[in-house]
Amino acid sequence: MLPAEVDGECVFCAIVAGRAEQSLVATDDLAAAFLDVQPAVTGHTLVVPRRHAASLADLTPEEGAAVWELGRRVAAAARAAGLAEAVNLFLADGAAAGQEVWHGHLHVLPRTPGDGLRLDGRFRLVERGALDAVATRMRASLPSRRRCTRR
Repeated sequence: MLPAEVDGECVFCAIVAGRAEQSLVATDDLAAAFLDVQPAVTGHTLVVPRRHAASLADLTPEEGAAVWELGRRVAAAARAAGLAEAVNLFLADGAAAGQEVWHGHLHVLPRTPGDGLRLDGRFRLVERGALDAVATRMRASLPSRRRCTRR
């Protein structure tokens, strides 16, 4: 496992600022995309906001949109470059979800048949009443929309 910090600095902040090695795929005003040094599959790309934001809740709506749009473009590039027949997008937000670097990031995972990457889970049918109860609880806790402003 690689360190989340280099000389006390967030490794992704160092990469975005050009103070750490990177294999840059794309960049714009709010986000950057670079290849993961421990790829799950060929072309495994990380898309990060340029500003340090540890979690999804720390992103502005503009930054969230920029990360998603750059991820979409990277996925299209992986297909056009012949690296993918399909794509998985994965974002771990918090330790329980598997986040290891505390700078929010979207994984763009180019997929090909037989690539060996597996997403395991205990998927099961749940009765509608239980689903409705969870949806009600989530609706009651939904944060209000924030205006798109730069920080």
